[in-house]
Amino acid sequence: MTTRRVRVGVIGTGALGFHHARLYRKLPDAQLVGIYDHHPGRGDQVGRELDTVAFPTLEALLERVEAVSVVVPTRAHAEVGLAVLSRGISALIEKPLADTLESAERLVRAADASGATLQVGHVERFNRAVRGAAPYLESPRFLQCERLAPFQPRGTDVAVILDLMIHDLDLVLELVHADVTEVRATGAPLLTAHVDIANARVEFANGAVALVTASRVTPKRTRTLRIFQPTGYFSLDLAQGTGHFYELKAGWQAMGARHLEEIVHHVKLSAPEAEPLALELESFLRAVRGEGDVVVSGAAGLQALTLAYRVADAIQASPLSAARP
Repeated sequence: MTTRRVRVGVIGTGALGFHHARLYRKLPDAQLVGIYDHHPGRGDQVGRELDTVAFPTLEALLERVEAVSVVVPTRAHAEVGLAVLSRGISALIEKPLADTLESAERLVRAADASGATLQVGHVERFNRAVRGAAPYLESPRFLQCERLAPFQPRGTDVAVILDLMIHDLDLVLELVHADVTEVRATGAPLLTAHVDIANARVEFANGAVALVTASRVTPKRTRTLRIFQPTGYFSLDLAQGTGHFYELKAGWQAMGARHLEEIVHHVKLSAPEAEPLALELESFLRAVRGEGDVVVSGAAGLQALTLAYRVADAIQASPLSAARP
C-alpha cells in the first residue's frame, strides 16, 4: 500500500528552515512544493541549492500546499501561523509556539476552529537519548537539566528562557505529568538586552522537583539531563544522543553492599539511529494524514510557554536580577 504524499512548504529559510526544506525533499511521505522567505535573495539562494521553487509571496505558496513548517523569527510566529491555520492548512511551528501567551492561545484557537493540525517544534522529544530512556521511565522525582551554549546572535531577540531553556521545560513537563506548584529562578542579561543565563527550580504537585539551567554565554556547548526515580538513575547526553540507566537491583537493601556498582544494573540506552528533526517531520506528516497523534500539540506548546513565562516572572521578582524576555 502506497502512502499518500503530503504537499508541504517551508516558510522561513534561515539556518533551521533550510534543514526543514532539505529533509522534506528526502522524506518519501512528503512532496516539497516550495519555500517562501521574507528576504527574496535568501529564498532564491535556497531554492537553487535545494532545487525547489522559491515563491514570491506567502499567499502564492499557501495556495499550493496542505501543510507547512513555520520557521520564522519568534516574533512573527503568530502573524504567519494565523495566516496558515485560518486557511485550514496544517502547521508545524518551531518552538517557542509564540512570543506571548496571548499569541500562543490565538494560534491554538485558530487550529481548533479550522480543524488544521498544529504541532510545535520541540525537537528534543525525538532525541535518541530520550527515546532510549522512554521504556525505563517511571515516576521521575528529581531532574537536572543543563543547556549551555556559546554566544551567537541568532535567537537573541528573546531571552535564553524562550531560546534554549524552553526545550528542557517542555521535556520536564512531559516526563513529570503533574501540575506546577512553584517556580523560583534567577538570571541576568550579560551580552544582550535580554536574560542570557538563567537557573530555575520547578516544583510539582506530585512532589517532583526539576532544576533547569540555560546559558548562551558559555564557552563549551553542553546539553545534559539527569533523572532520579525510585527504580534508578538516568544520565543522558542530549548533544550526543547517548545515555545510561543505573537500575536498582531487586532486594538491594538486603545485599549489604559497600559500593554502588553492587546494587545497580547498568543499562546502556539505545534507540534507532535517526536525525531528530527528520523524526519530528515524519510525525507531523503522519498527523496531517490522520495516521497518528500529534506528538507535541499546540496545547503542549502553550503549556511549555506558560512555564517559561513563570520562570521569567520569577527572575523579574528576584532581587538578583531584573530583566524580561
